[in-house]
Amino acid sequence: MNRSALPAAPSAYPSMPAILEVSHPITWFPPMWAFACGVVSSGAPVLQQWWLLLAGVLLAGPLMCGTSQVVNDWYDRHVDAINEPNRPIPSGRIPGRWGLYLALIWTTLSLLLAWVLGPWVFGASLIGMALAWAYSAPPFRLKGNGWWGNLAVGFSYEGLAWVTGAAVMLGGAMPDWRILALAVLYSIGAHGIMTLNDFKAIEGDKQMNVRSLPVQLGVDGAARLASIVMAVPQAVVIALLLAWDKPAHAIAVGVVLMIQLLLMIRFLQSPRERATWFSGLGVSVYVTGMMISAFAVRGLLA
Repeated sequence: MNRSALPAAPSAYPSMPAILEVSHPITWFPPMWAFACGVVSSGAPVLQQWWLLLAGVLLAGPLMCGTSQVVNDWYDRHVDAINEPNRPIPSGRIPGRWGLYLALIWTTLSLLLAWVLGPWVFGASLIGMALAWAYSAPPFRLKGNGWWGNLAVGFSYEGLAWVTGAAVMLGGAMPDWRILALAVLYSIGAHGIMTLNDFKAIEGDKQMNVRSLPVQLGVDGAARLASIVMAVPQAVVIALLLAWDKPAHAIAVGVVLMIQLLLMIRFLQSPRERATWFSGLGVSVYVTGMMISAFAVRGLLA
């Protein structure tokens, strides 16, 4: 018998490429950017604490965000087996219950590093990890409702990552209230960003009884809501920057918002077809405003 013609026995352990794939590195950017905003806004010297910066980036991206992605893929494995069978878990490249084991291992490593970085970092990470599990796992499974699921992701990827970045550079201390205010406002705006991602899966969400906002409110209603939710917090940020005597930064964020408003007008004319287009352009401009605001607060606290 020609043994070389026999199929290879399935591995009992996941391969490193499969582990990397299931953690979805492309999704690490938003929390890492928000973490960087927190670092900048803290007012603390960066180069003198570069090891903290590296540890925080590792925590926000590969660990915390990576954990949320593995958890999501594990609890979506049955749906992915139908829609995307080539993904690591349904394809068997991550065999057995290793998807769950990896999620638990990554959760433990994330919280251990967060504990080392200080009490406020640990507290923010603990909340973020709880939201990551609640988003995908029963009995909560927040992703089943666009109101709660989008809010959970917005606060995890933007607000908590921002607070973590500031707390890391402050030696684990509680950040200034102005940093917290910006983190909350941009987290609320991220709720609208998450709604944009739901337009590409409306039919599938209806079949799977996922109550995304385009399913609940209709295409036009969800598009208007996403635009308002993105714009209003930024208008509040502009008002705060003016109150904090940072007019140049306020004008810059105002320009950022005006660009988004122009994009929103075109998006609202055909939201289902242009959601991905608006997400790509509008979100890039949105996160630019985050960094401008971070530098404004840095000027106040440095």
